[in-house]
Amino acid sequence: MKIDLNCDLGEGLDNDESIMPYITSANIACGMHAGDSQLMQKTVRLAKGFGVAVGAHPGWPDPQGFGRREMSLGPDQVEALVLDQIEVLAAIAKAEGVELRHIKPHGALYNQAARDLTLADAIARAIKGFSRDMILVGLAGSCLVDAGVAAGLHVLNEGFADRNYNPDGTLVSRQQANAIIEAPQEVAAHALALAVEGIFFGGRHITIETLCLHGDHAQAVENARLVRSELETAGVQIAAPSK
Repeated sequence: MKIDLNCDLGEGLDNDESIMPYITSANIACGMHAGDSQLMQKTVRLAKGFGVAVGAHPGWPDPQGFGRREMSLGPDQVEALVLDQIEVLAAIAKAEGVELRHIKPHGALYNQAARDLTLADAIARAIKGFSRDMILVGLAGSCLVDAGVAAGLHVLNEGFADRNYNPDGTLVSRQQANAIIEAPQEVAAHALALAVEGIFFGGRHITIETLCLHGDHAQAVENARLVRSELETAGVQIAAPSK
């Protein structure tokens, strides 16, 4: 069994370097919800140094809300917004001799696209417009994954090690007290369960292909360390996805 371990980074939280040894993919903020060109460059260089695959992490233009407040834009606007962010990070990565491997929307943009096919299609078009070779990361079983498949993109069904799930396979809202799994030991156990058992989304069993850890979790570094250890001890191979 093989799985990718990804983390949202480049968000100005000063723990990126400590997390890098434990992950295989980095989702780098593209300046809208967090980050700027200097931080993008620094994070790309860190990922390159640790042999971690680099991906773009585009979000809503919402730095005050860290990209976690829902917005409503037309499909053409969303497509342009996402494409612009991908191109900014791709140019920085190219200058550093790093290939951009994947795209994972951030926060509210990601969660809205998980249930809104029109929004998901706009994101998929933006990614396809940049490169048909990009990998799209989306909530396992969701509209975002379906849109990527329909667009002919390589997609990865994502699970969240540090988040609780509703019975239908959606994530518990961050507005609820039990949304976040706080204890690193529980995060690691949840990660292993997701990797081994997958989830049920809309009545379908979905295999998890990449696991996310949040860089802004209070125990982000310890989560990454324990999750990697737990998976490897169980015989799960940790590796970045191939195109």
